[in-house]
Amino acid sequence: MTQRPTPQDRPAPVSPADAPKRQARNSAALWTATGRCRGHEVVRRRGFVAVDGDERAGLRVLIQEPDLDPGELAEVSGLVRGAKGPVNVEDPFSSTDLGHLGMRNWQMPVMLRPPGPVGRPALDVIRVRRPEDLQAAERIVIEGFELDAFEPHRPGELFPAALIEQPGVDVFVALCDGVPAGAGVSVLDDGVGSHYWVGTSSAFRSRGVGRAVMLGALGHLADVPVTLTASKLGRPLYESLGYTVASPSTWWAADPAAP
Repeated sequence: MTQRPTPQDRPAPVSPADAPKRQARNSAALWTATGRCRGHEVVRRRGFVAVDGDERAGLRVLIQEPDLDPGELAEVSGLVRGAKGPVNVEDPFSSTDLGHLGMRNWQMPVMLRPPGPVGRPALDVIRVRRPEDLQAAERIVIEGFELDAFEPHRPGELFPAALIEQPGVDVFVALCDGVPAGAGVSVLDDGVGSHYWVGTSSAFRSRGVGRAVMLGALGHLADVPVTLTASKLGRPLYESLGYTVASPSTWWAADPAAP
């Protein structure tokens, strides 16, 4: 018989006010693991974490605090200006102005789900362990998110083989009639889970694949609070799974040809 968790075993609750910082930490955990698996430079400061990649992977900056000091802001600016590929900056606090860098920006909500029961997915969802399944997930995400920088596809470039060996990182694939149809990544770090790259192959849209991926991943995170950053299209699905909006997150991006 499964023993009930004691109060000491239960995860600490995460309030909406805490959600931006917990999302920031979780996202940094994912990108640090990914960068190291790719052999890219990881820059860690009090106020931000940056993963500086090549012409295809580009630069990813994860703002970690709402109050970057002038030196940190100058370092972020220098990294952006010197990036060899596309640039993406995540600011879950919406407090760091990068307008001087000429990047486009938009907002998406940070959402929070408390621990709670999770339903069973209507499709088979596997936790990836085999190289061929990881490559299938990689292809689905590249297609679903239109990651043109990763075309033509080079297996292991977006999702290195070592990624699924990193503590707390899991990749999931949903199967429709035995065919990989959707994929997503979940990260458990410091008692909080989060989701990334939840995508569906174009051949399987509007068939409940995204919901299946989310339920399959949530089944492993039911006992902990979970955050995510939601796109406009994904938000209704996440709300139906018990997520609520905690705060706005601001994203900044630039292509290699941009100023």
